[in-house]
Amino acid sequence: MDPVHAAMGEAQASHLRALGYQVGIDEPFQHFQFAGRADVVAWSSERRALLHIENKTRFPDLQDCFGRFNAKRSYLGAELSARVGLPTWRSETHVIAALWSAGALHSIRMHEASFASVCPDPTGAFDAWWRQDPPTTGRHSILVLFDPAEGRRRDRRRWLTLSDLAGARPRYRDYADAVDTLRLGSR
Repeated sequence: MDPVHAAMGEAQASHLRALGYQVGIDEPFQHFQFAGRADVVAWSSERRALLHIENKTRFPDLQDCFGRFNAKRSYLGAELSARVGLPTWRSETHVIAALWSAGALHSIRMHEASFASVCPDPTGAFDAWWRQDPPTTGRHSILVLFDPAEGRRRDRRRWLTLSDLAGARPRYRDYADAVDTLRLGSR
């Protein structure tokens, strides 16, 4: 059980459902030998737009992380469009959402070129989903550092981008700090 991972998915699903999107959690897919589950998916049938978020609290094996993400980018969209009765998606936005922690920041900084290769796009498509205006065309692969706590101030950012890394400070010291701060330890 990973309570921080669950809190990230809960925060994303709650926000996206409040905006009126269809939302799935741990959504299964299979394409020949590739099978798995997408952490969070949201879609707009009228815009034929798909959002797929993979939440990561740590990066113990980058090769496995990137391999699974690439398989989902390749095959998840077709499976879900068929399941919801659409011929195809006009736009697909695939996001790795890393916990905004010192450990995730360190991993991303140490392997910045690798993350930029797998997730080369700016966050505009993810921003658009969050504002209830999903993109109407294109395939997007995005990396964000995500904070599951909404915060009290309007100017508190919910996520950072790869281009924000230079001066970024972690919101959480480590995984245990995230559990304590999010008050997940007593659940």
